[in-house]
Amino acid sequence: MSPKGDRGIVPGLVTGMVTTAKQMLAPVRTAEYPDVAPDLPARSRGVIALVEQNCTSCMLCARECPDWCIYIDSHKETVEAPAGGGRARQRNVLDRFAIDFSLCMYCGICVEVCPFDALLWSPAFEYAEGDIRDLLHEKERLGQWVETAPAPPPLDPGAEPASEVSAASKPARGGRARG
Repeated sequence: MSPKGDRGIVPGLVTGMVTTAKQMLAPVRTAEYPDVAPDLPARSRGVIALVEQNCTSCMLCARECPDWCIYIDSHKETVEAPAGGGRARQRNVLDRFAIDFSLCMYCGICVEVCPFDALLWSPAFEYAEGDIRDLLHEKERLGQWVETAPAPPPLDPGAEPASEVSAASKPARGGRARG
């Protein structure tokens, strides 16, 4: 070997040993997950929760889902008119709402498009299954995560009122006030 080749090995070896010593003395950053719960950031995405009484079976979430992993079945029921008059109305009754989490890519489009806030993000993430077929969660299981979902952030006090609120306060056409 030439003397020039020997000079390159020793400094490289020393540099590697110094790097290893620094890593050995650095504090440990490993989290002991099963024993210590992780500190999740605010509003983290874990699982999608369903507020069943808010769902009107409008199918917006199922139509907008790029993976087609939301399944909704419903039927119509007649609601009798109130005693003061009027006519009978029909409303949708939710029979089945299921999300197949083996297909879901957690994009959040379904949560964003829901006009009635029936779908929420819950930070719960421990719902692993041994069988992939068990990742199809029905409305009962989706409803269990509602209590773990954080409250929505407060409204901005400097923001303009919602268009529905400002429209409701305007007088009706023809100059008559709504009553």
